[in-house]
Amino acid sequence: MSTDLSKLTAAADKWGEMAVRFKTIEEQYKRDVHGVSRGESWAGLSADAADYRFTVTLKELRGAQKEAKAVASILRDAHTQLVDLRSRVEAVRADAVKDGMRVSDQGDIAFDTELLSQSARTAYVHDPSYQESAHAKAAEWADRLGQAVKAITDTDDGIGLALAAAVLDSDVLDGTFNGFNGHPTDSPYPSLEEAGKAANMPKERKAVAEWWRDLDPVTRGILLSERSDELRAAGILDPLYKWASADDGSGTFDVEEPTPHDLWILARAEAIATGGDITGEVAASRNMEHYLRGTGEPLDLDVDRILHDDSGFRTEIDTLHIAENREGWRQKALAEFEKAGSDRTVVVPVESQALGRTFGEDEWFHAVGSHQQNVSGLVTVSPGEGGKPKVSLDYQVNVWDRYNWDAGKSTTFPGGIVIPDVDMGRLHKVGFAQEFDLRGNSSTFTQDLNSGSAPGATPADPGREGSRGDVSRGDEENR
Repeated sequence: MSTDLSKLTAAADKWGEMAVRFKTIEEQYKRDVHGVSRGESWAGLSADAADYRFTVTLKELRGAQKEAKAVASILRDAHTQLVDLRSRVEAVRADAVKDGMRVSDQGDIAFDTELLSQSARTAYVHDPSYQESAHAKAAEWADRLGQAVKAITDTDDGIGLALAAAVLDSDVLDGTFNGFNGHPTDSPYPSLEEAGKAANMPKERKAVAEWWRDLDPVTRGILLSERSDELRAAGILDPLYKWASADDGSGTFDVEEPTPHDLWILARAEAIATGGDITGEVAASRNMEHYLRGTGEPLDLDVDRILHDDSGFRTEIDTLHIAENREGWRQKALAEFEKAGSDRTVVVPVESQALGRTFGEDEWFHAVGSHQQNVSGLVTVSPGEGGKPKVSLDYQVNVWDRYNWDAGKSTTFPGGIVIPDVDMGRLHKVGFAQEFDLRGNSSTFTQDLNSGSAPGATPADPGREGSRGDVSRGDEENR
């Protein structure tokens, strides 16, 4: 925070002066050296060879001017942006102090009890809820300050990237090796901070969606045009919604001793798992088998297959998630497009509200039943012909559930077998089986938001070959 940022403008002035001096040298070289090889007094192979080398050097002198001017411009932009960002950090710190926080020189924030009156301090010491709220407020301020500091770090990274690009020889056929950059180009990113953020995609998938949403719409457009497949595979379409099971299910795993009745229920459950393959309910069979393995590991759901099988589910996605939000998402993206000048592609992340629903198709009712569902994706707006922008939606369907058993209910399995949920839950309590999370997302679907209607997502039949042990039917990893 105490860094003298004026040195950036001083350095920029020096680079500007360097460009002027290179201009003077260029004029002298062109007159006194380069011109000799083109005069009438010198001709032949040696003159031609000299002219080639002299021309290369002349181009280098011109390139040196452009490179120096580019570096000067970057340093001035760096100064302007860092001064602004430092002011933001100082403002956040000042606001935190006004709100009763203590901020150390290292940026650590804590609730400042020294500012409290004696009676307030006594209340704080004896009131856990008061302490909890104070710690929560300190955490909020720490997050704000951390974000402000991160903006400076990202900008610093962006400065480094911009300077590296400015001094990189952009013409490998100009007769030089690693010479001056005679064709420097302006960064396509809205700011040096955005350039740094764009280069710092998190390595962990769970952090990618938040990183993606923190970018400028123009930055997203640039990255998507350059690295679409990589970014999609990394998880930019993943939802921010944090799912959690609505209840504890059967409670703690493996805490009771099994009884003969539990062994009888286990035998029936194994028969149900086997029968699912015979009756064609392979998803229900697979999930039951995973329950009986007792690992408790999350299991991936084949959402494409659910979309193909369950027409009611498709209708819910089309009406409750797409149609309900379609125009709002479109207008939001168009507003960002206009804000960016209406001449650059922008990308806006979107996500529908998660809703609790129940599958109607028999197999998926038995396999999953009630669940949470939503849609996440992105709206892209790009310049179109005749001044009409092109607007499209790319989205995926997300599903979550907890495979567990609720006391007071019963389930009818294929063949008319009715088993109370409390019996199935007993297998979890005695350690014969273990409840687990189910989650999955579909393939990516695309809709044209310029048209008046939008077709629903109906994937092709993924196939139903293989038994419940066939690995092609689902990956038992939380992808």
